[in-house]
Amino acid sequence: MPVRKMSALAVLSIVCALAACSSPADDSVSVIKTTTNVAGAAVLGIERDTTTACPLPAAPDDADGPTRTVAHAGGETIVPADPQRIVVLSTQALDSVCGLGLWERVVGAATLDGPVAQPNYLGTGIAAIPGIGPVGAPDLNRIRELQPDLILGSTKPDDATAAALSAIAPTVYDGVDGGWKRQFGVAAQALGRASASVGAVLDYQREAEDAGVALNSGQTQASVVLFTADSIFIQGPDTFAGNVMTDTGVRRPGYQQGGSVEISADDLADAEGDIIYVMFEGDAGKEHGIDVMKSDEWEDLGAAKDRRVFNVEDTIWNGNGVVAARTLVSDLLGSLNGYVS
Repeated sequence: MPVRKMSALAVLSIVCALAACSSPADDSVSVIKTTTNVAGAAVLGIERDTTTACPLPAAPDDADGPTRTVAHAGGETIVPADPQRIVVLSTQALDSVCGLGLWERVVGAATLDGPVAQPNYLGTGIAAIPGIGPVGAPDLNRIRELQPDLILGSTKPDDATAAALSAIAPTVYDGVDGGWKRQFGVAAQALGRASASVGAVLDYQREAEDAGVALNSGQTQASVVLFTADSIFIQGPDTFAGNVMTDTGVRRPGYQQGGSVEISADDLADAEGDIIYVMFEGDAGKEHGIDVMKSDEWEDLGAAKDRRVFNVEDTIWNGNGVVAARTLVSDLLGSLNGYVS
């Protein structure tokens, strides 16, 4: 799936054309029209083009031999210099494989709970990868049958499961401290594409900066809210979404500039912003979120009154990885200066 790059300004122009941009005050204001609306929030990404989500395969790093040693969240592991049969244990690791163009080498991947096996933003090819059981509970017998030469995960499991996986194939966990860019780098080392990962992050960084300029992002304070089955969380700068928004220069309300915090449905003041992005953790989170968003307390928020609430995909905004980061930037381009029709 080849990548076709274009500047953030070009992307914004296309988004505005599709969204019927209007300019009641200036050229930066647009009305966002979507076919789906959840409790007054416009759903972003309905017509997302995922055909170029995964680029063509990146060139392998120069190797001194058939193997290399990778330091990761589980210790150090000797892996093939250029793995050919990859099993993936997490969405984060799958994002990395996609971001380096190696998705066709994935012979099995852990699946998500819910109606889709893999996040839609990674494309239809990813969705067709055979499952190896749910994330967090892989089927070891199925993995063994697939004869991988590399197993790539994120969080190291219990010692017994980790040992069983390592007995099948070299296993690397990318869930190191330091944020998604460093974690992507660890995954890329395991995949023999460390150099390509540096280029991919630099490309993302340029896209984020260009998007910030195109959007005049410093003029907007954006709030990010996550609904779970029974809780409401403000996503701070320490989260994946917060990190990407910082890269694009989007400002956060003063009360959202610390870490992530839980708030009550009876006191939603800290959810306020010039614009609010909401995401739902599963069906139960969506049901809870809709109940809150139909309440008087929510409807009294300025962003709700101004029709500036957008529903974003949890697997992207609450995710991890270079493909998710670039997709989140695209969501910002299509909405930050917009109003719900």
